[in-house]
Amino acid sequence: MTIQLDVTGMMRSAVPTGATPEALAALAPRLAAAHEGLLADAARGVLGFRELEAQAAERARVLAWAAAQRGSCDDVVVLGIGGSALGAVALRTALLPRDWNLRSPAQRGGRPRLHVLDNVDPRSVRGLLELVDPTRTRFLVISKSGSTAETMSQYLLVRERLRAAGRSPAEGLAYVTDPVKGVLRRLAAADGVPTFDVPANVGGRFSVLSPVGMLPAALLGMDVDAMVAGAIAMRDRCASGVLQQNPALAFAGLQWRAHAEAGQGMQVLMPYSDAFRDLAPWFVQLWAESLGKVTPAGAHVGPTPIVAVGATDQHAQVQLFMEGPVDKTVTFIDVEEMDGGDLTIPSVGADGPAELAYLGGHGFGKLLRAECRATAGALTKSGRPTMTIRVTRADALHLGGLFMLFELATIYGGQLYGVDPLDQPGVELGKQLTYYQFGHPDWQHMKVIWDTLPGSDPAWVI
Repeated sequence: MTIQLDVTGMMRSAVPTGATPEALAALAPRLAAAHEGLLADAARGVLGFRELEAQAAERARVLAWAAAQRGSCDDVVVLGIGGSALGAVALRTALLPRDWNLRSPAQRGGRPRLHVLDNVDPRSVRGLLELVDPTRTRFLVISKSGSTAETMSQYLLVRERLRAAGRSPAEGLAYVTDPVKGVLRRLAAADGVPTFDVPANVGGRFSVLSPVGMLPAALLGMDVDAMVAGAIAMRDRCASGVLQQNPALAFAGLQWRAHAEAGQGMQVLMPYSDAFRDLAPWFVQLWAESLGKVTPAGAHVGPTPIVAVGATDQHAQVQLFMEGPVDKTVTFIDVEEMDGGDLTIPSVGADGPAELAYLGGHGFGKLLRAECRATAGALTKSGRPTMTIRVTRADALHLGGLFMLFELATIYGGQLYGVDPLDQPGVELGKQLTYYQFGHPDWQHMKVIWDTLPGSDPAWVI
């Protein structure tokens, strides 16, 4: 596995707002303290996403059950939201051929399609349920708490559809939830539904390497063992508290410095690879929900992550990145080897337009990588800070390494911003007000807050 983080574009030698060697020397004690903070959290047992060896038995259960299901379903549907859904989308995009769900059974080698139902818009819910045969579909209900309103609403509808099709919950469902508590545990005990554990010390947005992500991956025949091996290799590589020896610490430290000292709080992740296209939204949730917080001193902190895709967004957002405010960093993901090999651009021939002759004989992958380097260079030339993550190929091993790189960087980011990266208090009020509107008996006291919310003023309805 080769994953390299090139931070040259974050240095003063490259851009005016970059870090100097002297600034990094001054920052070194703070980075070392962030690393010690991570180790202290790990010792307290709250960073379960790092404890992949300890999860081997449950992972083996996942793999064995998935192997036993081969040939039994045409579709796998993930019912989940946020961290229970974004990882599965990233896995599908990275490790399966493009437009997997449009391919024939023969083209898929008999493996099922994978759908992720991550919202409750009735148009989407109805559309998907019209598409799949409930007698040939396995629905994965993924909710650690078992109380997520969106996921459990989907579950209730799917359970009804299965009953109407003559299937029992045990035949059509599988649960991924807390090891001991929650409504899904009670339902599983009553109905005999296969159930897999999210470790108690693994939060949703850090859970992709748990059964949250590994169950759909195993059902689709992805290489779970390689993914975990890549993650472990990256974790072990990030064992030092020195920036130059720890890519996760370097990523977090330099992004934090760019925000704190140069006002560059918007942080773009721009993979130049369609395989990693959906890794960027997964990262956005991880980075935003973990670090956008109020500190104990009452300060509102946190970066704003942004998704871009190369080369697509060269013709969209890059104009802003180049000539807009210098308030952003851009991190590129550059993939060296193309899946299936490169694809050659045909020559125009003797009678073709001379203006296109320069393209002939080159590879599409070579063009994509040239555009990645060119965009990074152009941004640097314009004084815009950049990083580049170079990855040998988009496979399970490297994807596991990238998951771990960003998860560790997020914990370091929490240490540097002075917030708890494992909670999400800012989303709780909206959840509670939703529960109140639906008559949830535990949240009727929210009426006091609901009644104080400003109503719509006709004077400002235009």
